[in-house]
Amino acid sequence: KKRFTIDQIVRILAETELPGSSVQKVARKYGISPNTIYSWRSKYKGLSASEAKRLKVLEEENARLKRLLAEKELEIQALTEIIKKNL
Repeated sequence: KKRFTIDQIVRILAETELPGSSVQKVARKYGISPNTIYSWRSKYKGLSASEAKRLKVLEEENARLKRLLAEKELEIQALTEIIKKNL
């Protein structure tokens, strides 16, 4: 399970943008690496919390559809091999 929700990630990113704060200070405060903040920033930069949640839902849906497609491709391949053996 992820340690931080999308709302928390957006708040952490907003905190890094405040004057007088740095990525290193914020990372230390939350017990994460600065690289994590940089990767979050590249993924969620400019998104509101609701947009970031929607992005996460779409990514999960995309992953689910890719798994379904892979399963169907395996089924088709197996059926094709069975047909070739029978002929």
